[in-house]
Amino acid sequence: MHCQDFRSPYGTLVDCSNRTRINCSDEQRLLYFLMRNYSNSVRPVHNASVPVPVKLGLTLTQIFDMMEKNQILITNVWLDQEWHDEFLQWNPDDFNGIRRLNLPSKLIWLPDIVLYNNADEFSNSNIMQTMAMINHDGSVFWPIPTRLKSTCQIDVTYFPYDEQECKLKFGSWTYNGFQVSIAERDNAIELSNYVPNGEWDLLDTSYQVNIVRYPCCPEPFPDITFYVRIRRRILYYLYSVVFPCVMLSILTLLVFCLPPESGEKIALGITVLLAFSVFMLAIAESMPETSEYIPLIGLYLTTVMSMTSVSVMMTVLVLNLHYRGPKKNEIPFWLQQLLGLSLVNICRTVTKSKRFKLPCPEKQSVERKKSINDIDKSPRSHSRMTPNGLKITCTRETKPIPRITTAATDINSIQIDLLTSQEHETKQKPKRLSRFQQAENSIRRRSASRSTSAGPIQDEIQETLHSLLRTQKEFERDQRITSDWRVIATKVDKILFYIFLLLTVVSTLTLLVVAPFIRSRTQLKTKLWRGTRRPQSD
Repeated sequence: MHCQDFRSPYGTLVDCSNRTRINCSDEQRLLYFLMRNYSNSVRPVHNASVPVPVKLGLTLTQIFDMMEKNQILITNVWLDQEWHDEFLQWNPDDFNGIRRLNLPSKLIWLPDIVLYNNADEFSNSNIMQTMAMINHDGSVFWPIPTRLKSTCQIDVTYFPYDEQECKLKFGSWTYNGFQVSIAERDNAIELSNYVPNGEWDLLDTSYQVNIVRYPCCPEPFPDITFYVRIRRRILYYLYSVVFPCVMLSILTLLVFCLPPESGEKIALGITVLLAFSVFMLAIAESMPETSEYIPLIGLYLTTVMSMTSVSVMMTVLVLNLHYRGPKKNEIPFWLQQLLGLSLVNICRTVTKSKRFKLPCPEKQSVERKKSINDIDKSPRSHSRMTPNGLKITCTRETKPIPRITTAATDINSIQIDLLTSQEHETKQKPKRLSRFQQAENSIRRRSASRSTSAGPIQDEIQETLHSLLRTQKEFERDQRITSDWRVIATKVDKILFYIFLLLTVVSTLTLLVVAPFIRSRTQLKTKLWRGTRRPQSD
């Protein structure tokens, strides 16, 4: 006779009773023996008041990904479950010494252990329906290789120097503590098959068994929580985020080193500001949209962007000072005192500067002496072009005219007065009259002392000299005011450079070096559990 099979709710089972067991294998007979009166819908205990002890263990094989944006940790694990089934026991001697039998998991009772902080769909699509290993004493071992997506609260304060601690909370979904008790296996966390991740370093693992009582139900609900502590590897972020930000910060300082004549100071500042905006957007896309934490790199970018914005405004101020022409007022006294300048220092700075080559007063006096002497020693018909574009033509008649000689004498005397006034002016205080005003007064005094019969030529020469002196005085005044403002702009640029250099160094060291270093020193004092059990929290 052949073995007869019969249908059951769990599949097709072979009828291996005593009448037909001659043609059945030992495992078929054992399966028939175990399944003939078995139901996987009820707890496998004879006494309903006794809970089913379920032991959980976690074999971590890989940290697949950390989705900071969605605050999800993806891990590949083997979820090891072990419990005792009182209905799956047999005597090995009755079945040719069989002590273990592998059965499809759908044939036996399974604890409804779920991941409480699951971030994936609640389905069995990621769970491989593996075989359950059953021992003759009723102990069942069911390892499930699966990929878990769990929620993890991300603390990005010290990004990219951050450490995260994520938890995996497992427990029965419907059974309370009086029906199913949960405990850890002897080796609760196994790392022998762990594959390192390229972005995260695994620092520590631990677990904790909790007894939770919910307001809805008086019964306790036990669970076991596995903790995974990881640290971000910073090499990638150093050369892709941190170093570019530091280099852009240095470019911000170059705004104050660029000459105003180049016309690119504001353009450079705006370009750096836009580059920081791009970095800010790139970092914001990978960070969680939360208001609980502000990453250090984001705070650093915000600080440097603010400094860059202020530098652009200061550049506008510097350009305004640099291009202040003669139409503007002279430098206020309080501004001179504030910058520690004086008119003498400004004049020396302008004289030594290669940018603004203006004629010095000493050279101008020598040139005026030569020009006046040339007038006296010029031929009878002579034309001369002044630096201001005025053309002077002196023509003498063939016959000597006493008035011309008198005019020449007057010019020579004017020259002497000019030299005397210039030598005297260098010894006077800044409040005294300028040498041009003294020369003009000298001309007026000598012209007033002459008789009215001096002649029209002398009057014309005197009027021309008055005009030249006034024009030259106005020109030099305009040049002096413009030069003074440019020196002020240069001084302000230099002061702003040192101020922003100090702020950049302080902000960079504080936010990117000191704060992470203090954080790392604090974390070194954190206890490492190394896969052991944590005490139950209050």
